[in-house]
Amino acid sequence: MISFLRHFVVDSWIGRVLALVIFVAFVGWGIGDVISGMADDPTVAATVGSRKITTRDLAAALQAELPRMAQRMGAPDAAHLPAQFRQQMAQEVLQRLIGQAQVLEAGNQYGLVVPDQAVRDEIFAMPYFKGLNGAFDRNIFNSKLAQAGMTEKRLIGLVHDDLAGRAIMDPISAGAHISDLVVSRVYGFETETHVVDLLHIPFASLPAPAIPADDIMRRYYTNHPWMFRSPEYRHARIVVLSPDTVASQIPATDEEMHRLYDGQSERFHAPELRSVQLVTAPDEATAQAVATIWKGGAGWSQVQAAAKGSAAVEFSDTRASALPSEALQKAVFSAPVETVQGPQKTETGWVVFRVTKVTPPHDTAFDDAKITLRDEIVRARAPDAISSRAPKLQDAIAGGGLDSIPADLGAAAASGSLDAHGMTKDGVPAPLPASGPLRDAIVAKIFGQEKGAPPQLIEATAPSKPGQPPGPSLGWYAVSVDEITPGQEQPFDAVRDKVISAWQTDARRHAADQQATALYVASKKQGGLAASAPAGSPVQKDVMISRARPPEGLSQEFMETIMHMAIGESTMSEDADSFIVATVTGIQHPDPKADSLGYGRVRDGMTESLASDITSAYIHSLDGRFKAKIMPAGVRAALSEAGFGDGT
Repeated sequence: MISFLRHFVVDSWIGRVLALVIFVAFVGWGIGDVISGMADDPTVAATVGSRKITTRDLAAALQAELPRMAQRMGAPDAAHLPAQFRQQMAQEVLQRLIGQAQVLEAGNQYGLVVPDQAVRDEIFAMPYFKGLNGAFDRNIFNSKLAQAGMTEKRLIGLVHDDLAGRAIMDPISAGAHISDLVVSRVYGFETETHVVDLLHIPFASLPAPAIPADDIMRRYYTNHPWMFRSPEYRHARIVVLSPDTVASQIPATDEEMHRLYDGQSERFHAPELRSVQLVTAPDEATAQAVATIWKGGAGWSQVQAAAKGSAAVEFSDTRASALPSEALQKAVFSAPVETVQGPQKTETGWVVFRVTKVTPPHDTAFDDAKITLRDEIVRARAPDAISSRAPKLQDAIAGGGLDSIPADLGAAAASGSLDAHGMTKDGVPAPLPASGPLRDAIVAKIFGQEKGAPPQLIEATAPSKPGQPPGPSLGWYAVSVDEITPGQEQPFDAVRDKVISAWQTDARRHAADQQATALYVASKKQGGLAASAPAGSPVQKDVMISRARPPEGLSQEFMETIMHMAIGESTMSEDADSFIVATVTGIQHPDPKADSLGYGRVRDGMTESLASDITSAYIHSLDGRFKAKIMPAGVRAALSEAGFGDGT
């Protein structure tokens, strides 16, 4: 139920409001609004028109967010955050509540009325309150509300406000429209395809040079001291509270697993899936030319190169319903494997296709799915279990360090020595009770924390892009570093074999560089890679490169270089283990009329982006129409109630 309420707010219109105004705290408000002669009601933190944001509402929001932010920053609690930062975060939380109230106040001004029957239907349709027969169950409803500590009146109010907000925000976002000219330009930019010949020259493909004289090896050893040091090792104790560590303490009954199994019948009773390569041409003559080449033995990359003005796409493990027309669905799902079919007329144009793989339909019995079902239920409940146990774990660490962790919290402890890569002295991964980004965060903390520093409980989050909010929580951990063994320079005789291996690796790379450079220069002079590459070279012909479908194995920088090259131009690049020489042999501009599916995706993406901008502008305009009034006494009371001191 707690998870439901969190997603109810985050994924609804309320969540969109909050996300749009998170960093616009108090925009347009003067200091006079804060200290003006308004009634200083300690039970109200702010007012927006006729709506009040109570002290309790603000305190609850602060309790949910500020401690979490403190832990993400490595502070034991919000009180350890700088005063200026605490004030900024409190303002942002209050602004979120104000943004929600402004939208609802606008609804009142418009005369918007949400019928009681609509609220009732919305609650009755929520799967969280349904019994085994699929109907609303009053007993389950009461139980879920009790578990979440919420009254029926409060839930009805949330649903009422959500419906009112959707009634306002949905028509605004639905008004977004992108012109065909703009969509066509963006579609052309994204789908412009460069046909390229590629040749990789792996370092390892060059023969290993003979072992050089001892003085050369010693000079290499002297010039690369960082390569021949023993790593620093640290002995640390850790404790981890994560979905994996609490899994054994979270129950999942057969009834709950049956409910999940029945609710995802398509997943456990999977239909037939097919992978298909598909060319959609604007006319029969073009489609027949493609079919002739294909049936003559051409590979898929050659077919893509030949399908100029046509849309060439590949569907992997797709259901029939995912294909763009009913006629195409019937044709693809009745065709034999590895046989070119067509040309055939469909609603989207003339098609030629080949089915490359068929995955038969299959059913998974309940008993066979129980392990998976239980794991999913446990993982869905783990965040709530961890949220309730993290404060207790923090109190235990504060009271007695890492030696006084109660067994009933589901936390896992470990200790030992490891290097900065998480490896033991025996060269095997250290047995930490964590994996992936959570393990990486723990190892980084061990090597970033001073010896003897008191352990602090820290929340690890999934990696996110720069400038984006932190990802979802991965769990909590605390670290104590007991001993540090510094890295030391190893004598030449002890690392002689490593020196030889490193020198030969560098020599191979240098030889590959020389070979690739000579080939690149020859390609520029002789008109391309095909004419300059030695006979028998493994040249990849007709590789298709576009922004919409970037090929695997090429860096983004190298791909962008190719996308700005003209036909006949060559370039050279380097990746982790090879040099690459490439020549552009052709440029294709797919016809959007022959790719209604791809064109539609571009339009949908741009429309969604525009709708977000329109919604943002509308919400910003509400600041002037429904000016918020801040009650300093109420804000101080909320801060105090949330446990952040006297609110100053």
